[in-house]
Amino acid sequence: MREELNKSFQSLVSKLLGWMNSFVENIPNLILAMLVMLIAYFLAKYVSQLMMKLVGSRVKQKSVSNIIARLTTIMVVFLGLFLALGILNLSQTLTSLITGAGVLGLVIGLALQGTLSNTISGIVISFRDKIQIGHWVETNDFAGEIIDINLKNFTLKESDNNMVLIPNKTILETPMKNYSLTPYIRVDVSCGVGYESDLEFVQELTKKTLEQTFEKIDDMKPVEFFFTEFGDSSINFKCRFWIEGTKNVHKLNATNKAIIAIKKAFDEEGINIPFPIRTLQFNNQLSVTEINDDTSN
Repeated sequence: MREELNKSFQSLVSKLLGWMNSFVENIPNLILAMLVMLIAYFLAKYVSQLMMKLVGSRVKQKSVSNIIARLTTIMVVFLGLFLALGILNLSQTLTSLITGAGVLGLVIGLALQGTLSNTISGIVISFRDKIQIGHWVETNDFAGEIIDINLKNFTLKESDNNMVLIPNKTILETPMKNYSLTPYIRVDVSCGVGYESDLEFVQELTKKTLEQTFEKIDDMKPVEFFFTEFGDSSINFKCRFWIEGTKNVHKLNATNKAIIAIKKAFDEEGINIPFPIRTLQFNNQLSVTEINDDTSN
């Protein structure tokens, strides 16, 4: 019994001595590995600040700048860790870490597929010059001003002050109309005049009224006038003109101003904007007989 205890004790002591000797022999490598990790730590902080400045100068969304800086920091720290493990001759541990990171990344990617897709889409959208905060856009049957672009949602503020949150993935996969990319907006106004009206005079008067109401942008964008159809009670027309503006409210204000000006001009010239009417025609003549009833008490 004592012999077995002595053997076990000697085995334990030999292992401890072996570990001690191995530790002493690897002290230079351990110091070098710690130095590498320390350098990686400070280098990661510097690279993070540098990425914040570089990305912040191009992307207005602070959340995007933060996530890119953090990802860069993690990559630098992991690089330092792999180098340190290699210095300590822990190649097997290094291989296991790489394999485990790959499997873990695959599992997380499958579990958070939608979230990661929105995150990546948010980063891609943030780097697009033609999509900026403050632009007035129309997408996914919603129209409004871009309020925020984060790593999850695309936020629009509609004209009625409602907020619309759209997933970034949907924005990236759906066509978008951006009214703010050009400084001009085309306004369409439709109306109708009575069949008795002088159509050439109506055309000339409408174009002259709009030219006097709105400042002309250039010769390449004149006021356009088109008669479109013979309606039930009027001859309908459409006029188009350009204004300076980047938002839907500018278009609404111009439409309102144009309708008031056209109505006032037509009233002054006695031009009729008819109500919808219906004429009934009877082929047979109806005779009306007047019956007088004399009553006596």
